[in-house]
Amino acid sequence: MKTVRLISFLFFSYIKCQTLQRTLLDTAMQHTSSQNYLEENLRSIISTMVAQFLQKLTYEEVQTTVNELLDFAEKCKSLNLHESPSECSYQLMTTFLEHICNNQGMVDKHVFSDCCNINNTARHKCFLLYKKDDAGHSDIFQIPNPEQICETDKENQASVKERYIYETSRKHPFLYGPTILTMSACYETAIQSCCQQENNTECLQIKLEPIRKYIREISLRHHHLCEIGIKFNHKVAKSVELVLLTKKQLKANFSEIAQLAVDTKNLHQTCCEGNAVACVFGRSQLMNDICSKQTILSSKIIPCCALPVPFRGECIINSENDDKPDLSSLPLSRFTEDRFVCKQFTDKQDDFLQEFLYEYSRRHPELALPVILRVVTVYQNLLGKCCKLEDPLECYSHGREMFQRVVLESHERVKNHCDLHEKLGDNNFHDRLMVLYTKKAPQLSAQELIMFTKSMAAAATRCCPLSDDQQFVCMEDAAKLILGALCRRHEAEPINVNVGHCCDDSYAFRKPCFEDLQVNGTYISPPLPCDQIISLKEVLCKAQEEEFQTEKQKLLSNLVKQKPYATEMQFQSFIVDFTRLVRKCCQAEKSEMCFQEEELKLIEKCQSLLGSKLFQKTST
Repeated sequence: MKTVRLISFLFFSYIKCQTLQRTLLDTAMQHTSSQNYLEENLRSIISTMVAQFLQKLTYEEVQTTVNELLDFAEKCKSLNLHESPSECSYQLMTTFLEHICNNQGMVDKHVFSDCCNINNTARHKCFLLYKKDDAGHSDIFQIPNPEQICETDKENQASVKERYIYETSRKHPFLYGPTILTMSACYETAIQSCCQQENNTECLQIKLEPIRKYIREISLRHHHLCEIGIKFNHKVAKSVELVLLTKKQLKANFSEIAQLAVDTKNLHQTCCEGNAVACVFGRSQLMNDICSKQTILSSKIIPCCALPVPFRGECIINSENDDKPDLSSLPLSRFTEDRFVCKQFTDKQDDFLQEFLYEYSRRHPELALPVILRVVTVYQNLLGKCCKLEDPLECYSHGREMFQRVVLESHERVKNHCDLHEKLGDNNFHDRLMVLYTKKAPQLSAQELIMFTKSMAAAATRCCPLSDDQQFVCMEDAAKLILGALCRRHEAEPINVNVGHCCDDSYAFRKPCFEDLQVNGTYISPPLPCDQIISLKEVLCKAQEEEFQTEKQKLLSNLVKQKPYATEMQFQSFIVDFTRLVRKCCQAEKSEMCFQEEELKLIEKCQSLLGSKLFQKTST
């Protein structure tokens, strides 16, 4: 069974990758390379920026604001992609924010008054804090019906594309502008192609689904990269880029990768600031630079570099990692056996550690990003200790064993996680996560806990059937994004000190830190009597399976908050009884009477679990 699921996963992962690249290629073939890309797409770029900052504006309001900004933006049109856009684009951003603050209706609608009372850089940062990627907007540009959209496309193709840009931008305010432009072109091409076919409904579903999935997944990654850049120092952000670039371009030398890492980090910062004009310019410049060195960097990007702007960027990002070179003649031992290690570490610590990170990543491209960062963190701490001793070589010569231990411990955590998932099954595994994370973060609402643990459970369902190495990378990659979202929630509204410590202390060790958290002993739940925790109603019989699971997990979360030190066996026993009683009563002839009788029994068990003292206190 596990083998079948693995083959299925790999097949669909391959198809997904090939489908996206094919979508990019099909669309790119219909676009010629243009020296005036910015001029031709300036309106779309500014629309992206406006919709991402002002998520509550209607489409018509966004277009009005864009029209008012275009006069100033005309100055940017004369720039070529090889020139620096900084002065023009940053003046445009300042003008945009001034425009918002001078419009009282806009300020009131978006509650921006506190931002408008400060100036310059502080104002910009203030506006960024109001961006919400969970604002409840529709997941994709909703198509009322194929006939309508095909008719709209026939009458005004620009309107269809611009509306897609508007909807995507306001739903994903941290998604980089160049990606939105690229995928809007893919969307437009899909619409035009499908509207010429008889079965346009099926065609639209097939062609738009890969676009929708890609937008959702890459948006999470962009937001995560923005979080790293904001929360941690520039060294962490550069290290992340260096690892990712090294794994993709394994034959490139250190100096090339190090410079690319700096350029990429700076580009991410620009894009994360929401400056769509500078972001589009920066991406184009970076991709031109990469393509000018394509034979040195990686053979895998050569087909991408033949594509026009902006398709080459998305193609390069999604290209395969380069083939692993033979590095047997260049052993890693010089970092653990050379007597001059401490001198190099002391003289140029950052450069030395970056070079170690590069060399270790080249030799272990199969490892996930957080695991490689854990290894370099352990190495840095080791040298910090050893280089103070009389015989440092004897001390740091054990480094290799320590690196292996870090990888092994990380691997064991994932293996134990997946073994538990296989033992419990999807639903029971999710219940287990609800218990664990309610204990760790009881300040979160039941709905929030369900959302985060649902993502964790889904990651296990997706990753655990894979081979050991793929399972390892898949789980580590998923965890960094899920915990990143949890930490952004903490940043917006602090959860508790322990969660804050895991979020802020070490990016590399964030996952093991969360896994090791125990019951949050400082939290005292408002007393809740059992007759308010339990609600057995006939409506549960009509609920879909997912709705039933949600109700069950809300009950579970409330129980854990009341009795966090109860054993997992006690919680499991209670949930088993709850599930059994619902199934029993839904099959009974007189369901309502059954629920009334059984609810009393379950309340008695709840009182026994929580303790009579609590019940008496809350019922008086």
